[in-house]
Amino acid sequence: MVNLQFGLQIVQTILSLLLIVAVILHSAKGEGIGAIGGQAKIFGSQKGVEAGLNRFATVIAVLWGVVSLLIAYISYHK
Repeated sequence: MVNLQFGLQIVQTILSLLLIVAVILHSAKGEGIGAIGGQAKIFGSQKGVEAGLNRFATVIAVLWGVVSLLIAYISYHK
């Protein structure tokens, strides 16, 4: 159980970093951090990129929540 909990904590750390990156890449009202070097224009439509980032951030957030609940469950039943 200790190895499983440790593995889940590593997965949660990775998910946390991915979620931070996904949120930072979102645009506030302009092009966001993707505007550095003109990268926001590479993908064609900014709407498509934002929709993809929204889906990515949502999936990562849900996975983060599930992993958090699993860690709590394992800790409680130790």
